[in-house]
Amino acid sequence: MKLKKTYKYALVSSFYLTLLSVMVGVFNYLFLYDTLGIFVIFVFVILIFILSFFVIQYRAEHFIYRKIKTIYKKFSDLDVKELDRKSITTDIESISQSVEKFVEGKQLEIQNLTDIDSFRRDFLGNLAHELKTPLFTVQGYILTLIEGGVNDKEIRTKYLDRANKGVERLVAVIKDLDTIAKLETDGFSLNIEIFNLLELIQNVIDLFEMKAKKRNITLLFDRVYEFPVFVQGDIEKIEQVLINLIVNSIKYGKPNGTTIISVDTYSNKKFMIKVTDNGEGIKKEHFPRLFERFYRVDQSRSREQGGSGLGLSIVKHIVEAHNETILMKSNYGKGSEFSFTLDKAE
Repeated sequence: MKLKKTYKYALVSSFYLTLLSVMVGVFNYLFLYDTLGIFVIFVFVILIFILSFFVIQYRAEHFIYRKIKTIYKKFSDLDVKELDRKSITTDIESISQSVEKFVEGKQLEIQNLTDIDSFRRDFLGNLAHELKTPLFTVQGYILTLIEGGVNDKEIRTKYLDRANKGVERLVAVIKDLDTIAKLETDGFSLNIEIFNLLELIQNVIDLFEMKAKKRNITLLFDRVYEFPVFVQGDIEKIEQVLINLIVNSIKYGKPNGTTIISVDTYSNKKFMIKVTDNGEGIKKEHFPRLFERFYRVDQSRSREQGGSGLGLSIVKHIVEAHNETILMKSNYGKGSEFSFTLDKAE
């Protein structure tokens, strides 16, 4: 077995001290004509060696213990009570590893805090922009009316209509923010019930059929379903998920394109619902941030199309609140597919 580092230090130190003592003893015996015999000198040497070993070992151990104890006190996460004095000489390596692991953990924590702070700044900047744009628009139209435009019936009607659209956009942003806030609070609860998923999807298709026609986009099922598909979940929240996904497919779909909704068996207890379009698709560089609040793949086009920029974030929160999974696949230039799981009705 390898000698422990402090023992090695003590042994070497004892050897040098003993050698010095021998030299002193020999000098005393040869030149000072001391009457001590060889045996007595030998005993004297052994005694010095043993005493030197224990003295040096104690001092080395005490020195290391104090240094490590100081380190423990400096880091609040390391408990001084867990520091065993006996382990100082036998566990130097493990203590070193413990401190290194602690430092790595702190570095990771700092990185996480940096990422959170960066996300906070982006969120506040995006929120300010989302609120500022329609506010300034509404303000501009109202000021124009106040300055005399109200007397012109045609201008009055047109500007009031545009101001109303700006207010509607503000209402949409605030409504979606309120939805996310509720989804993130502990008080949020789901009203779980059994419902026909195909009927719900058809209702959403009918709701946005005119919006899709304006862009020459066809909304349809992947096939004819002969029997109802019953699932369990919060019907209002799942409807919102479907609305957000289908509206996104219309916004970013290509003219004369299609959006296909399908329901397939995912496992014995779950269905997989897919919303697939043949639109412009999404570049891979956007994948990690796609479900962040206000994150937009194409800033200019997204704002032209309207919306709060919170749709996918809401989808993610609702799906995860059901303890389900949201997935995404996309080929840039070819289209995207968003899918999520849902429990089968028992």
